[in-house]
Amino acid sequence: MMTTQRFTVDSGDGWTLDLRRHVDPARHNPDLHPVVMVPGYAMNSFILGFHPSGLSMMGYLAEAGFELWTTDMRGQGESRRRARSGPLHLGDRFGLGELALVDLPAMLARIRAETASTRQGLLPVGCSLGASILYAYLAHHRQDHGLVGMVAVGGPLRWEAVHPAMRLAFASPRLAGLVPFAGTRALARGALPLVKHAPSLLSLYMNAHQVDLSQADQLVRTVEDPVPYINRQVARWVKDKDLVVRGVNSTQALKGLDLDLLCILANRDGIVPAAAARSVASILEPGRVDVLEVGDAQRWYAHADLFIGPQAQQEVFEPLRAWLVARG
Repeated sequence: MMTTQRFTVDSGDGWTLDLRRHVDPARHNPDLHPVVMVPGYAMNSFILGFHPSGLSMMGYLAEAGFELWTTDMRGQGESRRRARSGPLHLGDRFGLGELALVDLPAMLARIRAETASTRQGLLPVGCSLGASILYAYLAHHRQDHGLVGMVAVGGPLRWEAVHPAMRLAFASPRLAGLVPFAGTRALARGALPLVKHAPSLLSLYMNAHQVDLSQADQLVRTVEDPVPYINRQVARWVKDKDLVVRGVNSTQALKGLDLDLLCILANRDGIVPAAAARSVASILEPGRVDVLEVGDAQRWYAHADLFIGPQAQQEVFEPLRAWLVARG
C-alpha cells in the first residue's frame, strides 16, 4: 500500500507544478536512490500508478522499497497556470524548452531537498516523450545533471524511423502547430470501449487484442490535451531527425556521455519505432546502454502495452526493477 505526499513547485514563470512522493511505508528502503517518474506527451502520471489487472509500474517499484516521485509539469495533471492579469506571458505558450529546462530542474531541486533517501543522485524513469525531455535536460547539463542513471521507456532521441501515419500527421510543422485541441479526454472516454470491436484502429498505440479495456473510464484519466506549439516542435524534430532544444542538438551534445541507461522498447511500437528508441545506444559512451526489446511475432507490444499490457509485470516492470536496484 503506497502513501502519497503532495508538493507544489513554483516554475518561476507563472506555473504551479504538481510533484508527489510515493512510498510503501512497510517496505521503503532509504538506502535506495530516489526514482523520478517523468510521464510522456499528452498524458499525466496517472498511468504509471494504474494497471487494469495487476500491480502498476509504480506499485512494483514501491514494493521493492523505492521512494518514487511523480512529476506532472505544465499542462499535466494538477499543475496549473497561476491566475493573473496583464499582457501575454512567456508561460502562456510553452514548449519542450520550458519542460526540460525550467519545470524539470525545479522539480529535481525540490526532490533533492525533500527526499528521505540517504543516497546522493537521482534515478529518473522517462516514459515516451518524458525520456526525450530528460535527454534535452542532459544535453544542457552534461556536467551537473545529478543523475546516477536513467531509464527510457519507449522514448525517442533521434528519429531513425517514423511510422507512415506519424509522418503524415507531422508532415508540416506549421500546420501541426495551428490545430488547437480540447476535450481529448472526453473523446478518448467515448472511443476506447469501441476499440475492442475494431482493434486495428489503435494498433499504433496498443495491442487491443491483449490489453484489458474493461476499465477504460479509469485509463482515460491519464489523457491530456496536446499542446499545438509542442506539436510544431515535434513535427520539426521528426523532419530533421535530431532533437534540438534552445539551440542545442541533443544527439551531438550527448555523444560519449558517461551515464548508465536502460532503454526499454516495444517491438511493434507505431508511436516510437524501435529504431527511434534504440538510437540512444549509439550515442552514449559505448557499453553504458542496456537495451530491452519487449514482444515477439505472436504476442507483440505497442507503445501503451509497456505500461498496461497483461504481461507487463514480468516482461517490463521486473527487469526495470532489477536494473534500478543494481544501480544502488
